[in-house]
Amino acid sequence: MRKQLLLACVAGACLTGAPAWSQTLKIALASEPTAVDPHYHDLTPNNALAAHIFDSLVLQDEKQLLQPGLATSWSNDGKTTWTFKLRPGVSFSNGKPFTAEDVVFTFCRTLKNETKVSGSFADITGAFEKVETPDPQTLVITTKAPEPLLPNLLSGLPILSASIVEHGPISYDIAKNCGVTGAWPAVNDFNDGKSAVGTGPYKLKSYVRGSAIELERNPTYWGPAEPWATVRFVPVTNAGPRLAGLLAGDYDVIENPAARDLGRIRNDKRFGHVVTPSTRVIYFQLDVGRDQSPFVKAPDGKNPLKDARVRKAMSLAIDRDAIVKRLMDGAAEPAYQYLPTGMFGTIPNPAKLEYDPAAAKKLLAEAGYPNGFQVTLSTTNDRYINDSQITQAVAQYLTQIGIKAEVDAMTRAIYFPRRAKKEFSVALGGWGSSTGEASSFLRQWPPTPDDAKTIGGSNYGDYKNDEFDKTIRAAISTLDDAKRSELLQQSAKLVLADNAFIPLHFESGIWAYKSELKVEGRADQFTLAMSVKPAK
Repeated sequence: MRKQLLLACVAGACLTGAPAWSQTLKIALASEPTAVDPHYHDLTPNNALAAHIFDSLVLQDEKQLLQPGLATSWSNDGKTTWTFKLRPGVSFSNGKPFTAEDVVFTFCRTLKNETKVSGSFADITGAFEKVETPDPQTLVITTKAPEPLLPNLLSGLPILSASIVEHGPISYDIAKNCGVTGAWPAVNDFNDGKSAVGTGPYKLKSYVRGSAIELERNPTYWGPAEPWATVRFVPVTNAGPRLAGLLAGDYDVIENPAARDLGRIRNDKRFGHVVTPSTRVIYFQLDVGRDQSPFVKAPDGKNPLKDARVRKAMSLAIDRDAIVKRLMDGAAEPAYQYLPTGMFGTIPNPAKLEYDPAAAKKLLAEAGYPNGFQVTLSTTNDRYINDSQITQAVAQYLTQIGIKAEVDAMTRAIYFPRRAKKEFSVALGGWGSSTGEASSFLRQWPPTPDDAKTIGGSNYGDYKNDEFDKTIRAAISTLDDAKRSELLQQSAKLVLADNAFIPLHFESGIWAYKSELKVEGRADQFTLAMSVKPAK
């Protein structure tokens, strides 16, 4: 098992005698967070915003390596019990001390969150058998099955203060409402600032959807003070205006400038940029479970997506190399599995997903669709790099083999709730591994969901493969690294062969900024004020 046990931490003390910084850092975002509520939607822009205001028990650095956060150490008994030692002397932004009770309250809230989108962290806490607090600085979690990656999983779960609700003694007793006597906080309670109480380096100053998010430095933060007194995030979904704003001096940092514009930035001494490979795979999820699918029309009245030959044909129709070269301007890598090769649990030498229109047409004919059928590809137009353009390109590729494909592009605020309700037939998706291993995608998307949806919470296409279900369930509860890696590889091969999830490419994160700054790119694609420092 990876040596993540009993990690020690030398906490960075809050700076004393630090300069009285007053500068505002202005950042233009390509994709706007949909809420301040850190448990509303497990979405990269939301999680990045939450990282400013809230801490997790375990943190991840820019390479997604685990670091102590609100927990200074953790250990496993070799079975189902994990013990976390909590950081002493930490307080929330409202002055309340941080204790194990706040962590238990947070776990409960993920299971009592009526305004969330999809599972949103309940897949983690729903796997807990019990949570105990022997003392205010100790947390003992017993899982229903062995969970080798619990520290990794908890690194993405922001911790709330129990003080934001009325309560008696807090305990992990879901049936008794965990001791909460008042109303559980809803998404708007965070957006208006009422419940946005965390231990992070910043506090929420204001959140105006579609306009700006303003943060201010948290003077009680337990770590080193940040150099920015205030941070202003402005949503600018079009790459052209983002770049224009940087060039005009309106923004200090912009995320995801168009790759084609990097030459212009590179040749201007006033600016710098960084391109960082990420674990985010862009893919299509197909509705393979229903006999009739809402956005598919075939001559026989059936759902062609249920036929493995049709799905294989769709994959063969896509020229991934051309998409990477022409649409992504080289700032991406073709994807032949769901996590970049070389990371834990990936297939060592995956077969290249070939572009072969002739073979695709032959498979369609064999499946009984020599003249194709009609399908709508659903996509965001403001979430992933070139998301709607990529979908348009894939639609053209499908049309070339006889599948008459149209594109329905929409803002992510509309798209994600609709996708969660299974309203689409072919849906674009993007998934970055929060754990750094292949299980992240494989446990979230393809499995048949269990009752608690601890796995398969995003299986919106009703994919079902009994052999895969058996293999992935064995993998995620296997503590031995070598055995788990082998099982994950087997799981990935099974899903890839079925083509219910068609991978396209891995994104790279791109940031451009003023030359008087230095910006550290992150593999998780988080745009963080904490990653921006004065160059001198």
